[in-house]
Amino acid sequence: MTNPPSALQRPQDWWRDAVIYQVYPRSFADSDGDGLGDIPGLISRLDYLADLGVDAVWISPFYSSPLRDGGYDVADYRSIDARLGSMDDVDSLVAEAHARGMRVIMDIVPNHTSSEHAWFQEALNSEPGSQAWDRYMIREGKGAEREEPPNNWRSVFHGRGWSHMRDADGEPTGYWYLHLFDTTQPDLNWENPEVHAEFRDILRFWFDRGVDGFRIDVSHGLVKEEGLPDFDHPEQFSGLPGFDEEHVANHESMFDADKAHAPYWDQDGVHDIYREWRAVADEYDPPRIFCGETWVPNPERLARYQRPDELHTSFNFSYLDAGWDADAMRTSIVDTIRNHATVGAPPTWVLSNHDVVRHRTRLAPLAADGTADLERGLDRARAATLFTLALPGSMYLYQGEELGLPEVSDLPDDARQDPAWHRSGGTDGRRDGCRVPIPWTPELPSFGFSSSGAAWLPMPAYWSGLSVTEESEDPQSTLEFYRSALRIRRELDALGEGPLQWEDAPEGVLAIRRLSDTGNVLAVLNTTDSPVRLPSSWGADVLLASCPEVALLDDDGVEMLVVGGETAVWVRG
Repeated sequence: MTNPPSALQRPQDWWRDAVIYQVYPRSFADSDGDGLGDIPGLISRLDYLADLGVDAVWISPFYSSPLRDGGYDVADYRSIDARLGSMDDVDSLVAEAHARGMRVIMDIVPNHTSSEHAWFQEALNSEPGSQAWDRYMIREGKGAEREEPPNNWRSVFHGRGWSHMRDADGEPTGYWYLHLFDTTQPDLNWENPEVHAEFRDILRFWFDRGVDGFRIDVSHGLVKEEGLPDFDHPEQFSGLPGFDEEHVANHESMFDADKAHAPYWDQDGVHDIYREWRAVADEYDPPRIFCGETWVPNPERLARYQRPDELHTSFNFSYLDAGWDADAMRTSIVDTIRNHATVGAPPTWVLSNHDVVRHRTRLAPLAADGTADLERGLDRARAATLFTLALPGSMYLYQGEELGLPEVSDLPDDARQDPAWHRSGGTDGRRDGCRVPIPWTPELPSFGFSSSGAAWLPMPAYWSGLSVTEESEDPQSTLEFYRSALRIRRELDALGEGPLQWEDAPEGVLAIRRLSDTGNVLAVLNTTDSPVRLPSSWGADVLLASCPEVALLDDDGVEMLVVGGETAVWVRG
């Protein structure tokens, strides 16, 4: 069989069914021994990603930053944090990735800047009503002494969403700035034309350097409702997704606070911004692409972001939120595909990222002692991944999931850096647990992540058996499973973008048939803990299974396909 075309050989539409790998750069590979992953480290591991079989790499921010929020507090959008590399390193990264047939997607953070950004520093040294102030959401306070914030909005990272502007002596003034995240992340004012012009220029700066696209942080934010009205926050709002008390079960998203459509999320005016951005992306040959981090209340509103003159794709978080629930998964799939079809856009699927509990842990049932059963969690994670890779559209993978890494839930408090952890008094903000550096070799203390053995977050000793080296030598490993799945997905026309047909299946079982002119593939997911028997007429040529418990059984002369509990399988029809 000839090798299928890489993303670079399909310049116009590669993103419609791409598999994209997310790199959290501080935790991927450290080239200089300081314990922080960096761009040269990523370059040194590009062959690993090419061998894995991904089409593109999305890299979380590496701009100049005080790293108060892991780089999502940007001090300069046109420079690289010296701890992570240089502009020459980025140019090399783009060239080396392209040479291997992979595209490069950067992160852009348009809702807020760092408080160390030159614009905010200028605002701190300017007077009310100045041009510098108008770039941010700065408003006069309430009360006789303007001692109260302008409204009752709260931060995603806990506490109120406003902080005092302070004078040259550090004393609070009667003015407040909005920060929907940390106090060091002031929200930009997207009613200001200068903000629009600045970000169009930032896009061109990176597109001109060969970057293939951007993932947009908090893409549903940016625009706030006129008048900044108070909002009746739900009584329980824990902020970002993935951080419930058990640390494994159902989790809250930004939009758990949006039952009544919060006045700071998903405002209609945000679409005008993305029409501007799409026009910039379309100036290039081939056109550059956008993917939104778009937390919205329902699939209909999500599809609006993918209209032909806006974003190309957005993460489908309703599917991530469905958990290990066949009915919820099917509902999300059906609603997403139907709504995306109205705008001619492909869905985009994701199971893990740098903001949520890793899906091996999140999908794990609780054992008798109340802890997560991580062995069953791995079975479920592999099954969910295989089934998801059979859905039409694109999929994003998060670094380390191909190794079967679980969440690290027992980090020492003094090692944690998530601002939500500190703002909540240690009751929330466990995002550090999915950001622990990944293991490359079995040797302690940092498993090949750093030549010095240093790591900015401590790595569990048992990860030795989950290292790239160890799993590459085991044909039954999760790494080899991912490699096989991505290879088969690229080879078969039926997988990726295209039509989907549902098959009737027993309760707790999802079965879809992917159709093409050259054949079809049946994907089955058994979410129950018992084997299910399916007619062999569905297909008998097993391409790949998430666990070994798949077989053909002769039952009184009738062949049956048996799929084990918590298992997924691809069968050639």
